[in-house]
Amino acid sequence: MSESTATNLSDDLSVTSPAQAKMAELIQQVEDEIKGIRVYATPGGCSGINFGMTFTDQVNDNDGILACDGFDVIVDDGTMQYLKGVEIDFVDRGDGAASFVFNNLQPVGGGCGTCGSAQGGGCA
Repeated sequence: MSESTATNLSDDLSVTSPAQAKMAELIQQVEDEIKGIRVYATPGGCSGINFGMTFTDQVNDNDGILACDGFDVIVDDGTMQYLKGVEIDFVDRGDGAASFVFNNLQPVGGGCGTCGSAQGGGCA
């Protein structure tokens, strides 16, 4: 039985194997009891929306869950509107520049009189 009325995000969001492996590694390094990794959106000013991830110990009624091997990716419905069809990947370039990457983000209009997008792109 589930404690929450959270929805399943498997049709809307995906996490690659390298990203799942890195998330699982990071979770193992945390001593606290956590429920998963929360993906969130914040206003990004001129560049549109910024996305981040943090450990979380709770699931809210407006959250969706993507069950991964040993942990959950948790996204609230406000953030999910920007992440439908997105794939979260982990890229290690081998020179110390390793990061999570959000693939297939849809452009989000920015401000400041420029053409912004979720990827920080310019005008076409």
